[in-house]
Amino acid sequence: MVQYVGVENMVRLIAAIGIEPYLIGLAGYIEEDFRRWSLFEKAPRVASHSADGVIELMPTSDGELYGFKYVNGHPKNTRTGLQTVTAFGVLSDVETGYPRLLSEMTITTALRTAATSAVAARYLAREDAAVMAIIGLGSQSEFQALAFKALNGIRRLQVYDIDPAATAKFRANLAGHGFEIEVASSAEAAVLGADIITTVTADKLKATILSDNMIGAGVHINAVGGDCPGKTELQRDILLRAEVFVEFPEQTRIEGEIQQMEPDFPVTELWRVIVGETKGRRTEDQITIFDSVGFATEDFSALRYLRDQVEGTDYYDEIDLLTEPEDPRNLFGLLSAPAAAPRAVLGAR
Repeated sequence: MVQYVGVENMVRLIAAIGIEPYLIGLAGYIEEDFRRWSLFEKAPRVASHSADGVIELMPTSDGELYGFKYVNGHPKNTRTGLQTVTAFGVLSDVETGYPRLLSEMTITTALRTAATSAVAARYLAREDAAVMAIIGLGSQSEFQALAFKALNGIRRLQVYDIDPAATAKFRANLAGHGFEIEVASSAEAAVLGADIITTVTADKLKATILSDNMIGAGVHINAVGGDCPGKTELQRDILLRAEVFVEFPEQTRIEGEIQQMEPDFPVTELWRVIVGETKGRRTEDQITIFDSVGFATEDFSALRYLRDQVEGTDYYDEIDLLTEPEDPRNLFGLLSAPAAAPRAVLGAR
């Protein structure tokens, strides 16, 4: 039997732990796995692109566990009442190849993306950073705000979205969470005086969400929305003025903001900063960019954290995903055996 964490149990688990404590715990696992970077198998995600969006597989292994995530990105889905991003993931034992955990990863991806952003900002933003601008108030925006509050102490938000309904949704969802929220009339107004700028728009195109003249000295940019070929948010000139930090360069050069740049454009891998091999922010005036596209090790961390949180609880079900013939060499025998009472496909632990 395989542990299965569906949406209902995931929601119950978050409610029991609290979303901010969950983000803090998840961030610890993400940072721990960045410190173990050399142990992981690493490759750009396998992507199937179409005119409507992308479907991706994101695998990795640390030699003991193997994990992968299936995820899509279809911006037009919201027009027909569907989500832009959905996902599920699997965590398996390398020794046997048996999957041990199957989980929803739509909520989990939003959590791990936000937690990774906040971890990066610990090393890249100024220590006195107090104000964050968020451009794009879609499904990821509340998670970003809460992660930066929980891990970085950010409470003042300056926000902008072209859709008033998205802005209303954002404010309603974060009411009572201790934020001071200013709704700006434009992206330019939102970033004015911000110490951290998060861009997290959804349109699958090259856009100029931030132009060079909008960015002053000392700002940290958390560039989240550029996450596939042909989709960017930052004007190229900003990258030329900043130091750019990435997860896995081979993937980011295909999908991130730096796809606009020459193949040898210099970047720094985030794990090198976390382990102390190199510095993140060097001066108060430096402009730093976390060119975040999401990498498989972060999903691995999220699955590992989830596995540990549900162990010994009732926040998961068990499913008979795997066959269990009495003789492991006689698979056909399962089909030819006398009919037995059907087993429940989904049963309580």
